[in-house]
Amino acid sequence: MAHKPTEPRKNDVFQTGQIVTLSISHFIHDVYSSFLAPLLPLLIEKLSMALTPAGFLSTIMQVPALLNPYIGSLADRISVRWFIILAPAVTAIPMSLIGVAPTYGVLLILLFIAGISVAVFHVPSPVMVSKLSGRKVGRGMSFFMTGGEFARTIGPMVAVGAVALFGLEGFYPVMLVGILASVWLYLRFRDVPVGSKSPQKASVWGTWKEMQRILMPLSVILVARGFMHATMASFLPTFVKAETGNLWLAGFALTLYEATGVLGVLTAGSLSDTLGRRKVLLISLIGAPLSLFLFTWAGGWVRVAALMFTGFLLLSTTPVMLAMVQENAKSSPAAANGFFMMMSFMARSAVVVIVGWWGDLFGLRETYYISAAAGLVGIPFIFFLSDKTDH
Repeated sequence: MAHKPTEPRKNDVFQTGQIVTLSISHFIHDVYSSFLAPLLPLLIEKLSMALTPAGFLSTIMQVPALLNPYIGSLADRISVRWFIILAPAVTAIPMSLIGVAPTYGVLLILLFIAGISVAVFHVPSPVMVSKLSGRKVGRGMSFFMTGGEFARTIGPMVAVGAVALFGLEGFYPVMLVGILASVWLYLRFRDVPVGSKSPQKASVWGTWKEMQRILMPLSVILVARGFMHATMASFLPTFVKAETGNLWLAGFALTLYEATGVLGVLTAGSLSDTLGRRKVLLISLIGAPLSLFLFTWAGGWVRVAALMFTGFLLLSTTPVMLAMVQENAKSSPAAANGFFMMMSFMARSAVVVIVGWWGDLFGLRETYYISAAAGLVGIPFIFFLSDKTDH
């Protein structure tokens, strides 16, 4: 008697509709979290702030990232679903109210609440992406991360446009979109089971011991990549303005870098499902330093092409690393991602300061060369990573 072919289980299938929903929610959520930077000049003027306390506003919003492993551990015990459903509304409300904050202290409280909500969304979301992606975890991470990358591009324009229409103290009704997004996510995900692979939830320390074999090499890769990304994300307009004297070109260079980065994010995860995670990371960490070196050294259209390659290769590593973390997390996947995101935050914060110091000491051109060389340091650590997709 012939056997009927076994149909793939639902959790082995890439659930496109659910993944696209998560990507859209990532976009909506991160639009709100990007409001501070474009509105900072108006807030400085309104509250008569000096630059030091103004700079601290961004810091206070990012401080909750240090709690990411604990937020992840809590999400593993409650349900990652509820963290994801509620976060767009909880982020949208305080970020939409920053214009009406009567004092610096109230502004700090609003941004700290938003910072907690940002962590609450980003730490468990990759867990749900992983569960809904079946055997194509890389593709799922690429879809999800693309929403965030687009939000970083569109968010500042949304903030400035809303203030132009309603004024700094009158744009708060834009929070309604975030609230509606949470209602939509509830309707979409209320019945989606998102349990971890193991009924036993590890403690935060237990998660670290379980994951350190992959988190330690990833931390070195994050730092190595961070030097290259810091030179581009923080100092690219300054470098291009110094090289060309053209402010428009300086702004366009950053847009081009971010746009090709979105393509890299969208492509790399799916590619890593086919080629293997380590192979894609290796291509990125060899190619990005070489293209950054070429961008610094060359001129004309060669420089433009090198800039595009650098953006594509450098930003493409994130979905691949997120997929790796989820594939290696057994008992507490949200806590594991919390550790990864905490290390990413710490690496990013530290290297920006170091790159700025190098720029003061040696000049930006030499700093670009040094950062490209620093990027190569991460290559040997790729081979210490456990790759469940290695072909």
